[in-house]
Amino acid sequence: MYRIGIDLGGTNIAAGIVDSNFKIIAKDSTPTVVNEGADRVAADISALCKKIAADNNISMSEIESIGIASPGIANNVDGVVEYANNLPFHKFPICSLVSQATGVASVHVENDANAAAWGEAIAGAAKGTSSSVMITLGTGVGGGIIIDNKVYSGFNFAGAELGHIVIEHDGLPCSCGRKGCWEAYSSATGLINMTKKKIEECNAAGIPTLMNDIVAEKGKVSGVTAFKAMRAGDKAGAEVVDTYIKYLACGLINIINIFQPQVVSLGGGVSGEGQALIDMLLPLIRAEVYGQGVVPATELRIAQLGNDAGIVGAATLGM
Repeated sequence: MYRIGIDLGGTNIAAGIVDSNFKIIAKDSTPTVVNEGADRVAADISALCKKIAADNNISMSEIESIGIASPGIANNVDGVVEYANNLPFHKFPICSLVSQATGVASVHVENDANAAAWGEAIAGAAKGTSSSVMITLGTGVGGGIIIDNKVYSGFNFAGAELGHIVIEHDGLPCSCGRKGCWEAYSSATGLINMTKKKIEECNAAGIPTLMNDIVAEKGKVSGVTAFKAMRAGDKAGAEVVDTYIKYLACGLINIINIFQPQVVSLGGGVSGEGQALIDMLLPLIRAEVYGQGVVPATELRIAQLGNDAGIVGAATLGM
């Protein structure tokens, strides 16, 4: 038997067939046609499921379940997406519609960040643990929480918005409407904004920085600009990275102190810095985390599944 995982985004719908060893054996995708409404999105998900199965000589009767990782508030009990900011969903019964269209009785939905965290717990960086947290450092800061081998999403399915804990009172404005959110400082967007500000300060003061050369070569400021400059010995780049790491560590310490998970895994674009990122964070975390030296310490790891985390996590929902 096989499972299909759907990673539903505002631009593309990605599908993967997952075998009994939690390995993706086939992938396919189709554009997300947002402007034609929610029913069109559900129909396209269903058509993609049938197509990927047929293309791999698998009958729908061999599909044990379908899981959908969706942005927004996903009610995993009723199979409804209550709300999604960038998709036309409002109390939308996505699971029943996909089930009817595909003939697969078992269809599940979960928030995309939660599904990614579940994927890492099942087959990635947190495999073998019962308690873990995944943090995604991308355009925003996403979060997913696993407690006792279950996804935690709050009584109203809107929990685990970890990027919106405040780490700087009355600080930088966040897209959510609050000020000082962790996301404003520790997302790739926040890092880019810090980098741009530092470049402007250096240019205004007539201080040379390698970050200008890197930007000229790449054509834009990115989340790796300051890291590249730092590794080349650039003082201004090192200052940006130092500030970024302090903010990132602050939020991670809060998360660890609240949940004390066995593993925190870091995904998203910034996690591409790999073990070097872990090595910079650990001394700050170990210095402040509650219970350090008394109770077993949370491990900090780089997520392993990359863009496949949502597909694997979605496919294994309901297990």
